[in-house]
Amino acid sequence: MKYNDIRTTFLDFFESKGHKIVPSASLIPNDPTLLFTVAGMVPWKGILQGTEPAFAPRVADVQKCIRAGGKHNDLDEVGFDGRHHTFFEMVGNWSFGDYFKQEAIEYSWELLTKVLGLDPAKIRVTTHETDEESTEIWRKVSGKEAIRLGDKDNWWSAGDTGPCGPCTEIFYDFGADIENEDDRWVELWNDVFMQYDRDANGNLTPLPKRNVDTGGGLERWAAVLQNKKDNYDTDLFVNLMKAIESVTGVTKTQENTPSFKVIADHLRAVGFAIADGVIPSNTDRGYVIRRILRRAMRHGQILGHKGALLSKLYPALITEMGAAYPELAREETRVTEIIQNEENAFADMLQNGMKLLENEIPKINNNVLPGDIAFKLFDTYGFPLDLTQMILRDKNIDVDVAGFEKSMAEQKERSRANTKGTRTLWESQTQLSATDDSTKYAPDNLLRSKVLSILRNGEFTSDAQAGDEVEVALDKTNFYGTQGGQVGDSGELRKDDETIMNVSEATRVDNVVIHKGTLVKDLKVGDIVSTIINSSLRQQTARAHTATHLLQSALRQVLNDDVEQRGSKVSPDSVRFDFSFGRAMTAEEKQAVEDLINKWINADMPVTHEEMSLDEAKTKGAMALFGEKYGDKVKVITAGDISCELCGGTHIYHTGEIMHAKINKEKSISSGIRRITMSVGSLAE
Repeated sequence: MKYNDIRTTFLDFFESKGHKIVPSASLIPNDPTLLFTVAGMVPWKGILQGTEPAFAPRVADVQKCIRAGGKHNDLDEVGFDGRHHTFFEMVGNWSFGDYFKQEAIEYSWELLTKVLGLDPAKIRVTTHETDEESTEIWRKVSGKEAIRLGDKDNWWSAGDTGPCGPCTEIFYDFGADIENEDDRWVELWNDVFMQYDRDANGNLTPLPKRNVDTGGGLERWAAVLQNKKDNYDTDLFVNLMKAIESVTGVTKTQENTPSFKVIADHLRAVGFAIADGVIPSNTDRGYVIRRILRRAMRHGQILGHKGALLSKLYPALITEMGAAYPELAREETRVTEIIQNEENAFADMLQNGMKLLENEIPKINNNVLPGDIAFKLFDTYGFPLDLTQMILRDKNIDVDVAGFEKSMAEQKERSRANTKGTRTLWESQTQLSATDDSTKYAPDNLLRSKVLSILRNGEFTSDAQAGDEVEVALDKTNFYGTQGGQVGDSGELRKDDETIMNVSEATRVDNVVIHKGTLVKDLKVGDIVSTIINSSLRQQTARAHTATHLLQSALRQVLNDDVEQRGSKVSPDSVRFDFSFGRAMTAEEKQAVEDLINKWINADMPVTHEEMSLDEAKTKGAMALFGEKYGDKVKVITAGDISCELCGGTHIYHTGEIMHAKINKEKSISSGIRRITMSVGSLAE
């Protein structure tokens, strides 16, 4: 059975059992403790822990997940065995206070043996040593005697206290001829039965509503159903590797198979993450994706390939997975553009970094690269430690990791010691005149600007080199600088039609717009550059900003007119909105607000942008932001007859451009102040 057919069969089966089929949630979780959605239960965490109401009694989905680094995965192992992945899909069926052990076990057995046709003789199950009920159900359903294990293997909990319960795991036997037990037995499915609440003393109290939380790896299912011991030998990966052969012009062999595996795996992680709104950067989840992308590029170079790689392979990913995940095709232009920019920047950085490395290799003693050199490669050229290790591994050279970590710690200490801060440094540049950003509302017009100042490593400099992290002030720009809760634009500075700097964010220090990012080529004060914003991300931010205005109007209608904005953060397709209100919203109120916003979106109302005097705006009835100061001339954004606000941000021109809105969470952040997080556009869909 082919990969895509397995996914469809799973969902069809549970739909026939009365489950609501829901699409995968975003890889960007609504959970500040996680960089990515790492498991199928992440989107349902609030429901499973009883902090959010269930929207349906039984649900099934196939959730896209990323595990890369830390306790969730060892990135170095990906590509060198048949089981590890950075991106994977997790199948799951969920009961929120509906059915329990009997039905869950029956469904698992029926799907695996009757629908998917696995040989019952090759299936083994485990249960918790105290779970007599599950053990007896398995005995009756399958005729099998479960293997009884302890807490380490068959008990699930959200932490030391809270919801918990036993689980039953289902394994497939690849055969006694396989000596390695981990390779012989493949875990297919885990059914978790949340039936207790554990207090601080370890006492277990039965929950009033018992939940079922299941999960299985689709990649493993495909391997078992296609009789492959290696996940990468299944049809989806075989097709992706054929695409790699086509793009690189290199035939896959036994020797180069690890590189093919790395590229195929990393293509999925990078493509899906960027389609969901992750932007490669030097921090948090953006850094993880940048690291994965660069690792794929390095393996392309090991194959002998030069130039763009993942951007050329992205259409093959759409071919294989686009039917199940339409966001891949919908975001194709934006995703390939971002990947191309990363590939171009890294190619230049790699070239410069390799020069440094080649100069240092002859100086190496005892086949160990000093840690300070490895840190310089990281700090100046963007080489993650594992990339340096990968390059040197072929030369049988190690890296002084302890020395690298010591240099890293010293730099962090220097950063902490710099009490001036970036803002204070820019404020000291009294000779800088205000940036002319009058074209920020018409950013597609070609604009040529002069470099006025460059800040690097806490010091102003007349020039900087490729690979440097810098902040640049120009005499004029079409970038919107972070202001009024809206994040600034990203994009590029170009010189002679070549990218000279990747701008990760534009910010403001008083009236000066600062362009933050990484140099691709050398830059000096006085250079003339073209400013090119990322139009796709600008559009996503604009629709999120207009959605923020609709959110405030909906809150005032559903709650009361006393609701006032107390702060916001508007990012691409994501909204964080703080407002004055004295209690938690009910589930019905949150749904009413969401429904009202989507009603206005579907009405496709015109959104007008007008500049007028402050007195004219007041006469028009425009709402002002609490505590904000306005000049004599203001910008007024009006959405149909629903919203009229003073706002200097960027906005769309019809509410239909927002596409859809989804309220994710509402909580208290201080006395009398609530916070709503909301997704719009592709993230909400």
